[in-house]
Amino acid sequence: MKTGNNECKGCREEYKVTEESIRHMLASPMFTSDQCVDDEVYNERLRICSSCIKLQDGINCTVCGCIIPVAAKLKQKSCPLLGGALW
Repeated sequence: MKTGNNECKGCREEYKVTEESIRHMLASPMFTSDQCVDDEVYNERLRICSSCIKLQDGINCTVCGCIIPVAAKLKQKSCPLLGGALW
């Protein structure tokens, strides 16, 4: 975490992503559309990410900064791991 004026917003307590905020995002109409993968693909993506060394706090990808439970639901998203995407 940086200090002073250069502090990372994501490191501040008021910007922490909670399970409740993730549930709220996934409940929006966008995540019930044809832009989303089915539950089987979604769960497989989450499983793959859960064992990745780039996963931080069980939520964020340190490669791209995305919120994995949200990004994994979208068809257009893919794993950003350099040298070979995992999904």
